[in-house]
Amino acid sequence: MKPLVAGLGVMLALGLVACPDAADGREPAQGYRVGFLSFTSPPPASERTPQQCPTRGDVNWEPMVEGFREHGYVPGRNLVIECRYPEGHEDRARMLAAELVDMKVDLLVAASTLNVRAAKQATSTIPIVMVGVIDPVRRGLVASLARPGGNVTGLTEDAGTQIAGKYLQLLREVAPRASRIAVLSYLMDAPEAVLTRDLDDAARTLGMTLRYHETRAPEQLDAAFAAMATEGAEALLVTPHPFMAVNGKRIVDLAMRSRLPAVLPFREHVQVGGLLAYDVDRRALRRRIGAYADKIFKGAKPADLPVEQPTEFELIVNLRTAKALGITIPQSLLLRADEVIE
Repeated sequence: MKPLVAGLGVMLALGLVACPDAADGREPAQGYRVGFLSFTSPPPASERTPQQCPTRGDVNWEPMVEGFREHGYVPGRNLVIECRYPEGHEDRARMLAAELVDMKVDLLVAASTLNVRAAKQATSTIPIVMVGVIDPVRRGLVASLARPGGNVTGLTEDAGTQIAGKYLQLLREVAPRASRIAVLSYLMDAPEAVLTRDLDDAARTLGMTLRYHETRAPEQLDAAFAAMATEGAEALLVTPHPFMAVNGKRIVDLAMRSRLPAVLPFREHVQVGGLLAYDVDRRALRRRIGAYADKIFKGAKPADLPVEQPTEFELIVNLRTAKALGITIPQSLLLRADEVIE
């Protein structure tokens, strides 16, 4: 694990800055168009390019552009990126994926399982590089990590079934007496329920009882937290999904109002007041998108490009929130943290 480095975003007016040499010393001879299905909300209109992409970066956008540039693909010179924002809505994801396919993009980058599924539904021929996905094999996105098959490859954001146990182990550390755990998750279909099975297995080992609260719409969040209170929940786990990212501030506020110590899936949750997040080093992963794109543009087939798993995760702790909840974070956990907000 390593601390996240921030601060280059303001310089990304995308394509208007000088280009470093490509990784192999040569700049690509032709231009390419890439469609990007983001899992975040769109930036304000004043901070978007005509292609709807951010003019200033963040952890989900800036490293991807850096990765393209490392291989000689520069927005505004020989690369156009078209950005779209489904915001966790399945029907919107399908519509926007189809829109990008109609634009005849050379490559689709899809962040999150929902967006990858929408992209797969929209095309079986345009290469798709996935990111922000947990367990793509059990979710039916690729045939295997070593030989993905089809038109999808890319990067996972988990190290297999261990992620479920890690979430609950961290919750045990910050709330050692908690045994009744509320799990806030997106209303899942059968392929996505794999994380649920892993959580159940880990909970039995730790002597925890999980109660699931599934939601599909922001207006359902109040009812979900009311049900947690009725059931006597002692702590909260929020599972990773674009819906949880888009509605992060609301979820954090409701957790604080309910006095629930929470383990969260995204660093942005802690930055807006959440207690603790365990997240992949998304900057490192998203830089790798450019390497996949370069291989595909040079003729490689997604079916033959192995899917990469993360090797670095980030633990982010908010001590201000811990104090507000009356929680003492163990020193052993603080020493392992990549970032501590005081």
